[in-house]
Amino acid sequence: MLPSVPVEAAEELQVKSKIAPMYTGRMMPLLDSVDAVTVRVPDIDAGLAFYRDALGHRLRWRNDEIGQAGLELPGSATELVLSTQEQYEPNWRVQSTADAVEMFCTHGGQVVAEPVDIPVGRVAVVQDPFGNSLVILELSKGTYVTDDSGTVTGVAHGLSEHG
Repeated sequence: MLPSVPVEAAEELQVKSKIAPMYTGRMMPLLDSVDAVTVRVPDIDAGLAFYRDALGHRLRWRNDEIGQAGLELPGSATELVLSTQEQYEPNWRVQSTADAVEMFCTHGGQVVAEPVDIPVGRVAVVQDPFGNSLVILELSKGTYVTDDSGTVTGVAHGLSEHG
C-alpha cells in the first residue's frame, strides 16, 4: 500500500513543482481521464472494415504516417484507437507527462518508456508498484484537425479535446 500524502505535504509539493495541484482541500488526482483505448490491427483498412463498417463506430481521424485511426465511442470523449504498432491498452490523459512520470517514480513506480514527442503532445509508459503498465498522454500541442474523410491534415493548437 502506498503511503497517503498529507494535505500540507501536497500543498508544499504544489508550490514547489506543480505536481500535485489542489482542489477542495485534497490532492488532485494525477490521471484525468481515459483518453483512448488502443486496439492493435494488422492494417488500418482492415481495422476500419471491422470497427467502423461492421460495428458502426464513426471515424474521427486517420493518420497513416503513424499507422493509427481514431473512432468515436458514443456518449464518451474516449476514443477507440486502431493501431498497427501499439498493443491493446488504455491511454490515460494527464496534464504533464513529465510530472506524471516523476510522481510515479517518487511513489515506487518506474519508467517503461521515457516521454517522447508525438504530433499532439507527449507520451510515456510507466509501471505502478504492482506491475501494471500505464500509457500516459498529454495533449500539450493540441488535437488533430481532419478533412471531411477523417484524414489528419494538421494539429489545432491549444485544444484539449479531439475534434
